[in-house]
Amino acid sequence: MSSSVQLFRDQRYHELKGQCLQQGRLFEDPEFPASDESLYYDSAAKGKVEWKRPKDLCEDPHLLVDGMSSHDFHQGKLGNCWFVAACSCLALRKSLWQQVIPDSKEQEWDPKNPRKYAGIFRFRFWRFGEWTEVVVDDLLPTEDGELIYCRSNVRNEFWSALLEKAYAKLAGSYQALDGGCAAEALVDFTGAVAESINLEEGKYGEVISEQMKLFEDLMKVHKRGGFISCSISSPGRPSEAETGMGLIVGHAYSVTAIRKLRLGESLVFSFKAEKLFMIRLRNPWGKKEWHGAWSDSSEEWKKVSDSERKNLGLTVKNDGEFWMTFEDWCKNFTDVDICRTVNTSCFSLHKTWEKEMMYGAWAKHPEPLLNRSGGCFDNRETFLQNPQYLFDVKKAQDKVLVSLQQEDRRKYRKEGRGDNITIGFEILKVEDNRRYRLHKLTVQERVATSPYSNTRSVFLRRTLQQGRYVLVPTTYIPGVPTKFILRLYTDVPSKLRELKADRPKMTCWSLLCGYPRRVTQIKVHSAEGLQKQDRSGGADPYVLIKCENQSWRSPVQHGTTSPVFNTQVIFYRKDIDSPVTIQVWSSSLLSDRFLGQAVLAASPGEPREQRRLRLRGRGGGEAAEVPGHISVTVLCSDDLAEL
Repeated sequence: MSSSVQLFRDQRYHELKGQCLQQGRLFEDPEFPASDESLYYDSAAKGKVEWKRPKDLCEDPHLLVDGMSSHDFHQGKLGNCWFVAACSCLALRKSLWQQVIPDSKEQEWDPKNPRKYAGIFRFRFWRFGEWTEVVVDDLLPTEDGELIYCRSNVRNEFWSALLEKAYAKLAGSYQALDGGCAAEALVDFTGAVAESINLEEGKYGEVISEQMKLFEDLMKVHKRGGFISCSISSPGRPSEAETGMGLIVGHAYSVTAIRKLRLGESLVFSFKAEKLFMIRLRNPWGKKEWHGAWSDSSEEWKKVSDSERKNLGLTVKNDGEFWMTFEDWCKNFTDVDICRTVNTSCFSLHKTWEKEMMYGAWAKHPEPLLNRSGGCFDNRETFLQNPQYLFDVKKAQDKVLVSLQQEDRRKYRKEGRGDNITIGFEILKVEDNRRYRLHKLTVQERVATSPYSNTRSVFLRRTLQQGRYVLVPTTYIPGVPTKFILRLYTDVPSKLRELKADRPKMTCWSLLCGYPRRVTQIKVHSAEGLQKQDRSGGADPYVLIKCENQSWRSPVQHGTTSPVFNTQVIFYRKDIDSPVTIQVWSSSLLSDRFLGQAVLAASPGEPREQRRLRLRGRGGGEAAEVPGHISVTVLCSDDLAEL
């Protein structure tokens, strides 16, 4: 057992199996007994169920028969098509299902040594940031000798039914799996990052250019081991109603292939006429298929060679799997869940990412500085009373992936608190040297806002410029406590860390060296009319901001005498009489050249609006004027926890 795998309910598979074999008995799980309490959290839902072991249902039971396939199983009476759709996706990736079903051969029935069978199985799920092993017995719920929930196409194969039981145990009961999102189960199977897309809102059925971008993105996700599922939302229509084209409303389909269709000998790159991009789906019911163009027995397939049909895996039977054009898919489905297996390996040919993960919680407290449940940005007075996480973008620009996931709330359904909370997050560009929590939004820039959703996780992709950022995860409304994990992926390490302190810490050294008496924020927006430094009439300026014994230098802006800096800094000042100096320099290979400066008293009484200041030479406020102006905003407070 790897130390990185947690044990659910502290149940140790090998110890329990050894005890059963020694005592000559089959395992019965006391933590998830074969009783109504494991089936239902709602007493009104109870029915007549018999719990039976696989050996009572068939003669030669197996965990797996001829490996695993996305056609192996069907949804039962439970409304968990989302879980079954996720299983279909999982079955396509051997390396991933072997992680969920560890040592499958060791767990298998051995007909030659029936005494080695103890009726105990184990499965692993990625739960809230760590792999968790769940142990179950093999007692399965039946009616009239038939499994009532997830079951295999092959009567003597039981991996799907046992996996479903382990997942139900995590959730608290089978009934707790009724209704959900395929992305949730896929994240639990893989540790992937989930993203949801609304095809209607994005107008993917109408705008061909957006369709093309989405197709290329989904094909890349699929090729790199990610998972995709889709559904049709059902406002005004009964769930599981059938559309005129044979699709089921409110039902999760798994995407099993995405291809550019080869007609004759040439690859096709256009949506016009018969030159099509294709997508293959599977209905977890194992029946009920698309009736439109390119359905299994449609005329369109006659235009495709037998070899290409074989290559595409086309089967003309009602097995729940079917092809359709990507354009038809965009027009008929409304919601897509994408699970990206983000590559963090150092030994990969594909792009790799640097991953950071933090555990956190929204928690209520009557004291504003201690409250960590302030709600979304609309709650201006309390928004910053949320957890805050600092990270750096080191490159000139970097693509950033962010996933915010709340704890799974299915286990609370028995208490009536099982619904997901609406969550999201903001990303703010802050001072380049910030080290303490934000208390007021002044010079900072709001650069990104995630979708707000009552799904278990929300996801955002964004390209950010070089600098320092604060990420603020929030619930939509204030005062809703729950736990979360935050995952951040960047091209180079971002040093993600939580901001906990409100101000510099008072220490013994503070008595000797002094403690800050004033906080000052400075934003240098831009400069104009700087002295030309080369024959082409340009310069390579940067700003150097000095305060007491601290200084901060901005990136160089090349080839301009009117640079835009947007550089922010914050200083905690011990000597409030010491001025702040903003110098402009031009970068040079041999020696940087001084272009001018502005000297500021930076006191609380000064204007807080953006100001345009004349540059002067070295010296005090009466130094000679030099060419150029700078635009700055300066804010000061003697309350160190105000800014």
